[in-house]
Amino acid sequence: MTDSTANKLNRRGFLGAGTALLGGLATPALAQTSVFEPIPDEDPATQRNISSFRSLSWQPYFSSTAGGAILVDTSSRALHYWSADQTVYKLYPTSIPISEELTRRGRTSVVRKVEGPSWAPTPSMKKRNPEWPDFVPPGPDNPLGTHALYLGWKYYRIHGTHDTRKIGRRSSNGCIGLYNEHISELYALVSNGAQVLLI
Repeated sequence: MTDSTANKLNRRGFLGAGTALLGGLATPALAQTSVFEPIPDEDPATQRNISSFRSLSWQPYFSSTAGGAILVDTSSRALHYWSADQTVYKLYPTSIPISEELTRRGRTSVVRKVEGPSWAPTPSMKKRNPEWPDFVPPGPDNPLGTHALYLGWKYYRIHGTHDTRKIGRRSSNGCIGLYNEHISELYALVSNGAQVLLI
């Protein structure tokens, strides 16, 4: 056995033991752990996001988790979800709006869930981008991805994306984007009426 092979085996053993040890603790796992490779981006916040992506407690943000609770942290570009009974906690990387003007913060709720959403640009989006189509049916060209959670604010959604390069970046026109596999998982966990807080 070469030194290189021995080092790889020792590292695997160490990682395996660490994983087994952590598995017994009540520490929530990240929804996806290999997401934050550095992305070339003119926005330095993308690089800072790597270290700020961490689990949070629900208590500073909600008085209870009744109905389920979603916290979207636009600074760290992360979405946190707690089930009503707090037995499920999920943490997902997100895309956020391209500018402060398009970023909405505050409290709302999930008012509708759609699998295979269609999309139409808002009047202001159409004004900024007149070449955009008036309607996009569900499918691989749809900017809402595979699932969407419609919020109490008109035109605002938490949705998937087929363009995975958008996650971790300022890339939306106001919505919060997740990888399709993450929005699919969140969609199954969240009920209409779930609390949502964007900070």
